[in-house]
Amino acid sequence: MANSAVIFFLFVVGVFEKGLTALIQTQQTVVAAVGDEACLTCQLTQSKDVLQVTWQKILPEGEKNLATNNKFFGQRVNAGFQGKLKFKDVGLQNCSIVIREVTENDKGCYLCLFNTYPDGALTGRTCLQLYELHEPILHVRESDSAEESVVSCSATGRPAPTVTLTVTQPHLSDHNTGRVNNTNGTVTVTTTAELARSRDNSAQVGCAVRVLSVQKEVFLMIPELKQTSADDDLTLIIAVVVVVACSCCVFAVVAFLFIRKHKNSLPQKDSERNKTPQRTIRDTHETKTPLMKQDNEIRQRTSTKKSPTSPSVRPLTSAVKKLFT
Repeated sequence: MANSAVIFFLFVVGVFEKGLTALIQTQQTVVAAVGDEACLTCQLTQSKDVLQVTWQKILPEGEKNLATNNKFFGQRVNAGFQGKLKFKDVGLQNCSIVIREVTENDKGCYLCLFNTYPDGALTGRTCLQLYELHEPILHVRESDSAEESVVSCSATGRPAPTVTLTVTQPHLSDHNTGRVNNTNGTVTVTTTAELARSRDNSAQVGCAVRVLSVQKEVFLMIPELKQTSADDDLTLIIAVVVVVACSCCVFAVVAFLFIRKHKNSLPQKDSERNKTPQRTIRDTHETKTPLMKQDNEIRQRTSTKKSPTSPSVRPLTSAVKKLFT
């Protein structure tokens, strides 16, 4: 009988505490990025006479008080958390706190205690989870085959992100996933697949990465394959043949004109060669003979003029010598 009474008492207390806990509305899990702010909220669903609200963090060694909001003394942040934690709401019915620049030390579960009269303490619980997720990198390159492309997407985060490749048309092959653990605690996950490119239209490739409840996406368009028809090939061949034929015709016309001009110039050059030497020989004989005659006459005249003056010079020089002696 005693054991039954104890069990019944504990059952009543549990139902009572559960009912009191249900009076507090809070978010069970809060997800925040490393370095961002995290907001923890606790709100009463019924109006109560609240004397004080206390925020605590659950640690392995027990609960640790972080801040209090008293009905008479107001808000107070305990030492060691000033500048790190602040109250978001002023009232006692809705008491929320903000943790600045969250780090790994801030993750964990927190308690908000509403000390009411006459109900006593009403407790709410919320847990903070941290994540780190960088922008995904989507890359497309050609494979060994011209009709296929290699699509790869990489994402770095903490915890390890999930990477999913999507395409507008079901041409992706099986995915290959690699994982690298970085020294700062993050994990880089890379997913690679081959894409069979379409000849009809372009394809849109997407990459979705997810960490916890946070997801990021990036998209990239892959152009369609350019298909050359038989008519295009025939047109190209005809164009090449026409260009080659025109070139040959132009070359033949130029060669014909050059040969014709060369043949016409040969008789003129022969006639000029036959006429030109006779005229030059006659002219040279005619011009050189008078000059030679004039030159001989000038020499004879000069010799005859110098002969009479030569005897008169010798007596003069002898007389001068006698005069000085």
